[in-house]
Amino acid sequence: MNDRQQTLFGLGIDAGGSETRWALAAAPDEIVAEGAVQGMSALQVGKGNHVRDAMAEIAAAVAKHGTPHRVHAGVTGFGENIETLRGLVAAPFALEGSHVTLASDMEIAYLDLFAPGEGYMVYAGTGSVAAFIDAEGTLHRAGGRGVVVDDGGSGFWIAREAMRRVWRLEDEAPGSWRASPMACALFDAVGGSDWANSREYIYARDRGSVGRLALAVAKTANDDPAAREILMAAGVELARLAKAMTQRYGPRPVVLAGRAAELHPLVPETMRSSLPADFPLTFRAARGQRAAARIALKKALA
Repeated sequence: MNDRQQTLFGLGIDAGGSETRWALAAAPDEIVAEGAVQGMSALQVGKGNHVRDAMAEIAAAVAKHGTPHRVHAGVTGFGENIETLRGLVAAPFALEGSHVTLASDMEIAYLDLFAPGEGYMVYAGTGSVAAFIDAEGTLHRAGGRGVVVDDGGSGFWIAREAMRRVWRLEDEAPGSWRASPMACALFDAVGGSDWANSREYIYARDRGSVGRLALAVAKTANDDPAAREILMAAGVELARLAKAMTQRYGPRPVVLAGRAAELHPLVPETMRSSLPADFPLTFRAARGQRAAARIALKKALA
């Protein structure tokens, strides 16, 4: 038996709307490999082969480095179809369902940033949420209601606000998009300036694809006042989440994380200016897949 076969591996998965990240751990402080594939959601279970295909991509990438003995997956939309999801995660690794544990994506992101009870995480990705895991291990949240209800300050929210502005202005002054760098960038991304192009992109694609339109907003922020206003409004929305957690559970350090928070400096800067000057706010990348890998390895070693 070679060293790779003897090594116990824990696989961590962080599944979000825009991408699914994975990490393989061979020791609590040793991540031997990590990568990313297409996004997936627990809400997609039972709706086509999207989750199955994403897991097949992960399995093919992981196989180059080792065979996981346990998997811990944090998945956006977690809460429904749990056993079916567990089976889809286990299948490509030929694992029994009991060797796969599941949680929400926000839980594993939090555990990469804080120990339980230590602070609050405000996460802005395709969606947005604030999370706090107390000393007893209970997860508390603010926001995270989904893109239809809220998710203020998220990538999807930024994209939606931008599209709303563009098309409302088109209602009032058709053709005005040509003078807007943001509108030009958005229409380039969706494939044309006709409403049919925007409609097909927004309503026929998944929320991760729509959220990526926020990149066009960020790209034009230095040239378009409308783009700047939307990014600043996103920062205000994220500050609201931090305030909500502090009001409920008292003052603690807050970390802002997530790819939408990194789109443009205006997002964290406006969040900072919307909070009291002494508010303990920092910005860090959350690597939930690494926290999940450590959890999986701990279970494999138990």
